[in-house]
Amino acid sequence: MSVSTSTVAFDPFSAEFFNDPYPIYRRLRDEAPVFRSEDLNFYALSRHEDVAAAFKDFETYSSARGVTLDQVSSGDVISETLVQFLDPPAHRRMRGLVNKVFTPRAVMSLEPMVRATIERYFSRLDPDSFDAVADFSAYFPVEVIATMLGLPEEDRQAVRHFQDLILGREAGSSGMSEAGKQAMAEHGLMYYNVVQQRRAEPHDDMISALIAAEVDRDDGTATTLDDHEIVGFCILLGGAGAETVTKLMGSAMMLFSRDRDQWEQLRADRSQIPAAVEEVLRFDGPVQYDCRYSLKEVELHGVTIPAHQPVMLLPASANRDERAFTDPDTFDINRDRAQAQNLGFGYGIHSCLGAALARMESKIALDYLLDLLPWFEVDADQVRRVAMTNVNGYANVPIRASR
Repeated sequence: MSVSTSTVAFDPFSAEFFNDPYPIYRRLRDEAPVFRSEDLNFYALSRHEDVAAAFKDFETYSSARGVTLDQVSSGDVISETLVQFLDPPAHRRMRGLVNKVFTPRAVMSLEPMVRATIERYFSRLDPDSFDAVADFSAYFPVEVIATMLGLPEEDRQAVRHFQDLILGREAGSSGMSEAGKQAMAEHGLMYYNVVQQRRAEPHDDMISALIAAEVDRDDGTATTLDDHEIVGFCILLGGAGAETVTKLMGSAMMLFSRDRDQWEQLRADRSQIPAAVEEVLRFDGPVQYDCRYSLKEVELHGVTIPAHQPVMLLPASANRDERAFTDPDTFDINRDRAQAQNLGFGYGIHSCLGAALARMESKIALDYLLDLLPWFEVDADQVRRVAMTNVNGYANVPIRASR
């Protein structure tokens, strides 16, 4: 069925989408693999093969106008030299500044700090009843990334509060709220003040390292980063660090609450924890979509995407595509990982910088919860999903332990 004859409705800012996007994704893949939204003026790709290819094809699908729909739809070229808004070769130079912080070896060196941070919040939990998100996973991921950046202790948890306001969307509204705009300004100012402090007195942290770093510019010169560029890196890294693992752990506990056999399997064999994290990421990962801007005309599935159009890539849909995964709507920690690429952390040049760190945090946190909970139940009446641009997950997952 072509885009012109499908009756599927897809509004990524609707209450229906926030509550459960996956039935909509299935219809998109089957009926309109190249979907056109007349109301919001974007195209969307939903099949695994198409999304994976588009992630890698930066010459067709550009990030230079932003990565959210409101940014790309504004019609403005983003002037900031921020890594998420760059195409190669500039992207490669900027990303290289922080890549070394997130190499497997570098991430492994962070494990004692990560484990101590998770233990601190885990030790505060009531073992009989707690909220897996609001009492636990909302806290430690942002603490980890904010510590790495160099934020003072009193400012670290503020990052997640700013992010909730920046990413939050009222159902039916694609734009940032006034509260979100204010939070963006305050968020940037918080980092700016720390940058000024580190310029005067460097510490052993990421902000100090960014201040000292040099980057090759397009004109052949090499310069240090300016304040705006450093703040941009901080907002990107802090935001991703605050949201990803928080939402992933909430989804994990929701999924395992429906499948006691797999929970008990993990308790008996902790070596399967990495596979479990990957399956949560595939089945109900935190990132729903990334937006791009078409630089040239593309024809897919009999539909032409013109040049200069917003294009929404749907990795969460791609990860449920039966063309790529066997029985994709079944949560299965024993799944064959070689079937297809898990797109939960993106793919290609803009794949998640902190993916290795996010995986480490999730594995450690899940291990602690497996120790604490022989089994558990979720209070379904008190579960609350988030309503955010491009982020999926839960704000509340209340748990009662079963002994």
